[in-house]
Amino acid sequence: MTAMLPTEPATVPDADARIAELREDIDACDAELIRLVQRRLAVSSEIGRLRRESGGTRLSLAREQQVIARFQDALGPDGAALGMMLLRQGRGRL
Repeated sequence: MTAMLPTEPATVPDADARIAELREDIDACDAELIRLVQRRLAVSSEIGRLRRESGGTRLSLAREQQVIARFQDALGPDGAALGMMLLRQGRGRL
């Protein structure tokens, strides 16, 4: 029976190449996130305009709480902060 030798760790060039690939993936994710945030801001802006034109309030606190809760449920406490940041981007600071 032959003893199994532990595999050697990845060489630095292999690790560097893999890191470069993963960073490209992150860059693609970031580009998609930016596109989605821009889309979200445009939709939010139209909702705000329609609310103002129809005599409604500038924002809906109940709706904001739903958004924050959804982000927190999915991503934890930092998710709530991300949800709040997206809301702020769409409506401005209170």
